[in-house]
Amino acid sequence: MTNSVEEYVRQNEPRFLNELLELLRIPSVSTLPEHKQDVARAAQFVGDSLRKAGMENVEIITTQKHPLVYADWLHAPGKPTVLCYGHYDVQPPDPLELWESPPFEPSLRNGNIYARGACDDKGQMYMHVKAAEALRAAYGGKLPINLKFLIEGEEEVGGESISKYVQEQGAKLKADVALVSDTELFADGVPTLCVGLRGLIYLEIEATGPARDLHSGMYGGAAPNPVYGLIELLSKAKDAEGHIRIPDIYEDVVPPDPAEIESWKWLPFSEDEFLKHEVGSSALTGEPEQSVFARIWARPTFEVHGIAGGFTGTGAKTVIPAKATAKVSLRLVPKQHPERVLSAVKQWVKDNTPKGIQTEVRVLSAGPAISVNPNHPAIEVAAKAFSEMLGKPTVFIRSGGSIPIVGEFATHLGIPTVLMGFGLPDDGLHSPNEKYRISNYYTGIMTIAHFLDEYGRNSV
Repeated sequence: MTNSVEEYVRQNEPRFLNELLELLRIPSVSTLPEHKQDVARAAQFVGDSLRKAGMENVEIITTQKHPLVYADWLHAPGKPTVLCYGHYDVQPPDPLELWESPPFEPSLRNGNIYARGACDDKGQMYMHVKAAEALRAAYGGKLPINLKFLIEGEEEVGGESISKYVQEQGAKLKADVALVSDTELFADGVPTLCVGLRGLIYLEIEATGPARDLHSGMYGGAAPNPVYGLIELLSKAKDAEGHIRIPDIYEDVVPPDPAEIESWKWLPFSEDEFLKHEVGSSALTGEPEQSVFARIWARPTFEVHGIAGGFTGTGAKTVIPAKATAKVSLRLVPKQHPERVLSAVKQWVKDNTPKGIQTEVRVLSAGPAISVNPNHPAIEVAAKAFSEMLGKPTVFIRSGGSIPIVGEFATHLGIPTVLMGFGLPDDGLHSPNEKYRISNYYTGIMTIAHFLDEYGRNSV
């Protein structure tokens, strides 16, 4: 059946590419209110595409924020059901001046698609839709497996609506395994399954000082400054070597199994290349006693994403601001409990707030880390299918990122997730000039179809 799928994909490559480019032109930035209608338009596009691919019961589900898209095809009795997940929302494209081509006018260069959302996650999500279409064509309008789709428009802003929906719709979403393509190959051409994701806590820490903005000449030296107060507070979060200094933060951290650490040694990795081509800095930082893989996959982190407050326009304005805000995140590893970590952070903020400053901690999102059993039958089938398509052994890795829905599927549906991504480490997710290799888009469609076909066959 693989040959029939490959032939269908090859014959339809121009159409598959044009459809993706059309989706990429929709500026579905979920965090900006002015793009609310664009996000809705992207949801409609996905729903229409699922319908054209032969899926049934297509729904555009209204939520308090952005729509969910559901569809299914359930006519393979005795076969397993796979729940395909992805997201059609994207990050803001800023800073625009760093893009070589407009972020929502896809550009084809050097074998890549350059556009916001090309890899994260429109390009990878759309592979699932096209894989279902190709499989139906190969099977004469049927499928060798049952499929359900649940596509969201809030992944980049916390996924609140889909979390609520999964909790409430367990019977409707019942499946044997979920499939997510929102990760990457460890290296070019290396089939990669992710079996661990870090959790995420995203916070705003607001500092207030004087009752109003003050003239620094008249009050400087006596009035508390909230911007400096935040700097003083945040500087205490880590020591010079990158160890987090918040009490109890490492309490539940479990080191990786020795066998897992040993397996990392066989991955094609150069620390110098990682520094030069991926990080692009003069030196790596973080806990020196930990390996790079441990630092980015298996250790908790504390990062500051931005500080806003006071005057930042052109020219000078000598003001002591009344308020400042920092956006902060912590990445969690398996066994860490978000509630316990949150409690520790709030207490640390309270204990370390400078004199004259008042602080408030606001939680924007929180989710636990996830680990997946690599010996699950679906994971084994996925590894075999991946290896057969790319011609190399499949490697198992962790990811330093977070995909909250994977935890929701485990907690509320009781199912594991196959994390089968086709991005590359230099695709620039969330950055200017985000890209996705066109050949990986086609290979991903064929590999996903092959996995679904084989999982159906091996579950007789």
